[in-house]
Amino acid sequence: MEPGVRLFLKTIVQSMSLGMLWLLLNTMFGIKYGLLFFEDGFTIWNGLYYIGMLVSFVFIFRHLVGLWKKVPRFGDEESEDL
Repeated sequence: MEPGVRLFLKTIVQSMSLGMLWLLLNTMFGIKYGLLFFEDGFTIWNGLYYIGMLVSFVFIFRHLVGLWKKVPRFGDEESEDL
């Protein structure tokens, strides 16, 4: 398999795995531990959960953008030399 195609498929798998792990952790902490819902009103734990969710999303998004910048663009004349 060509290195460019291998890198492309590896990046797809890493992106999906990281996204699913992020969703799984947020679901576990949000639903199972009750941090997603405001049953007794807004508590500090609800605020920390939402802030942590947003901050982790920003860092994961930046990481994924960095991963995808390394992937060659197929069809571009410049990247065909790789």
